[in-house]
Amino acid sequence: MSSSGEYRIPSRSSEVESRVKGSRFIAICRPATDSREASAVRDVERRRFHDATHHVYASRLRSGEERFDDDGEPSGTAGRPVLASIHRAGLVDVVVVVTRYYGGTKLGTGGLGRAYAAAAKCALGAAGSRSVATARKVIVSFEYADTGIVTRCAEAAGAVRLADQYGERAGLELAIRADQVDRLREEVTELTGGRGHVRELDGEMWLPLDT
Repeated sequence: MSSSGEYRIPSRSSEVESRVKGSRFIAICRPATDSREASAVRDVERRRFHDATHHVYASRLRSGEERFDDDGEPSGTAGRPVLASIHRAGLVDVVVVVTRYYGGTKLGTGGLGRAYAAAAKCALGAAGSRSVATARKVIVSFEYADTGIVTRCAEAAGAVRLADQYGERAGLELAIRADQVDRLREEVTELTGGRGHVRELDGEMWLPLDT
C-alpha cells in the first residue's frame, strides 16, 4: 500500500445519518486492522439495526486487502461506491457500514450509488484522519558510559523513548519506524565500538507522525 510505510488512518469512530427520498441511511466508520475485525463491525450493526433493509459495507486495510458487499442492493450500487469513498479519503485500516431503511421510493441505480457514497463520505469526514508510520519496538542494551551516544542515535533515528531499563547494563525500550531499525542498529554498533546491541521485538505498532 505504501512504499514509505506511511499511512492515514481514522482518528476516531463516527456515526452519521441522512435521508434521501424517504430512505434512511445510517453510516458508521470504525478503525479495523484485519478483515475479521472489519466483518465483526458489520455484524454489530446488523444486530443493532436488525429490522433494516440492507447493511452495506466496505473495508480497506494497509495490507492492500479490500472488501465490499452490496448486501442485496443491485450490483455496483452500494458496496463499491462506499469503497470508492474510502479511497477518496485516502484511509486504510478502516471499515464503513451503511445501514439503509427503505423509504418506499426507488432511487434508481445512479441515485442509489450517490446516496451510499455520500453517506460514507460524511462518516469518513466525521471520523477525521491522522498520519502514522509502521513502527517496531526495540530494546537497546549498552554500557552506562555509552548512554549519551545511544541517546543521540535514538534521537537521530526519530525513535520514541518508551522505557528505561537498569541492571548490569543500561537499556532503552524504543518505538521506531520500521525503515529506521537497521540504521539505528548500525549506528549504535559502530559508535559504541560493538558494546551496544539492538534487539527487535515481535509485532508492529503505529508511530504518530502528526504534530
